[in-house]
Amino acid sequence: MVRFLAVVAIVVSSAACQSVAVATPSPTPVAAVHAVVAQTVLQQSDIPAGLAPCGSSGTFADYIAAVKAADPALAATIASQWKSLQAQGAVQAVISLYAASTSACTAELGASGAVKSAASLVVAFADEGAADRAWQRGVLGFVPPAPGEAAPGIVRGTGTGLGASSWTYDRGPVRLACWRKSVFVALVVFANLDPASFKAAAAAVDARLN
Repeated sequence: MVRFLAVVAIVVSSAACQSVAVATPSPTPVAAVHAVVAQTVLQQSDIPAGLAPCGSSGTFADYIAAVKAADPALAATIASQWKSLQAQGAVQAVISLYAASTSACTAELGASGAVKSAASLVVAFADEGAADRAWQRGVLGFVPPAPGEAAPGIVRGTGTGLGASSWTYDRGPVRLACWRKSVFVALVVFANLDPASFKAAAAAVDARLN
């Protein structure tokens, strides 16, 4: 992620039958939120053929644990970024990753080399205000450009098709979209995949953020 973020920074600068009925316990708030968020992230049907789901997909804690086994330093950075989001009001996060090679499953987002990969992260916040403030500060180091700032491959605002609180970077081989909708902040990162697939995937996630 550090390598890719550096590139973006340069460009910006220049979801049993019984006789007596037994009530089913309601899920805990955390479990309920997780179930909602898990439905919003990229699904297999959203991505191009040839990519397999990564075992590192799941809750953000699952993801950090998987990355730690491969790259402890990267995992420490991601864990710190997650703690920052929690301090800003994040209550749950789910990540889904797909790749043509398992080597990309625990690599920095957007830094999978020549391997085709697709990733999405959806973070649920306590309220819309917290979500918008977090989006403006940046998610996992992906910070939006300043309003009105123009740079090759970067679009901020309604021109992305993802709402006013959104920005995209679309200059292959890496493409990303980060936006806030309701109490959610979403991030989609594609590497070595075509622009049409990227835009369709971001739109699929956006449609599920309600």
